[in-house]
Amino acid sequence: MMFDVSYLINELILPLAAVFVNGFVCKNSMDVKAEDFFFDGLNPGNPNKLGSVVNLVNVEKIPGLNTLGISLARIDFAPFGLNPPHTHPRATEILTVIEGELYVGFVTSYLNGGGNKLFTKLLKKGDVFVFPQGLIHFQFNKGHTNAVAIAGLSSQNPGAITIANAVFGSKLPISDDVLAKAFQVDKKTVDWLQAQFWRDNNN
Repeated sequence: MMFDVSYLINELILPLAAVFVNGFVCKNSMDVKAEDFFFDGLNPGNPNKLGSVVNLVNVEKIPGLNTLGISLARIDFAPFGLNPPHTHPRATEILTVIEGELYVGFVTSYLNGGGNKLFTKLLKKGDVFVFPQGLIHFQFNKGHTNAVAIAGLSSQNPGAITIANAVFGSKLPISDDVLAKAFQVDKKTVDWLQAQFWRDNNN
């Protein structure tokens, strides 16, 4: 019986030997296509109950971003819409306002003797603001009209931890004893917060 060695190598062995970088497969350069560097969906989204929606374009949507250290997001805001306090554990964010106005800010890590300092700014169309990597930050549309922002992030997979979701909506839930003591509230308040519908703000 004849055995096709090339078939064995190309179809059975090589796929199992794929190289992963940053958790994603690095394609053989001969298999890369223009579509690996293209995304056609940076469109307006429907804001959620907080009045905003984030359309993130990262390595999951553009495979060609892998190892390049960049990604992009479009954030749409309804009037008085909020992109709630959150962090990006793997990226600094630079944001520009395309339409409307946004009240934005971030909180520093604990400063010796100074606590956590808040930096805020009211951004108008064309203004730019930077949120350093890992720091809690937010964007809020204080106006009566829609707002749109574009954000660049210094990672192909920046990650996002929405503070309220992580603290009160984790699976499994954090003990109400822990949260009641940490926030200096009673357990009923913690239980009520944990019962709310926490959702991801990404589209």
